Amino acid sequence: MAAASQRQPLRPWQIREGCFNVRGRGLDPVEIRTFLHRVADELTVAQTALVAVQEENVRIKNALRAWQSAQSANHRYR
Repeated sequence: MAAASQRQPLRPWQIREGCFNVRGRGLDPVEIRTFLHRVADELTVAQTALVAVQEENVRIKNALRAWQSAQSANHRYR
């Protein structure tokens, strides 16, 4: 199995249209497990990135508020 960093990102259509080979009376459990692990890995990456973006957004908003307050204070004393 290839390392996660070597695979192309999973696309929504791949999940929606995911097909598994029938083995005996049902689906191949190993193939399903592999697919679900890939989905879980990519979801983990996406959630981690989302948290980082949200934290950066808060940092930028706070910096903007501080800058606006400083600009407002500078204009009052002119």
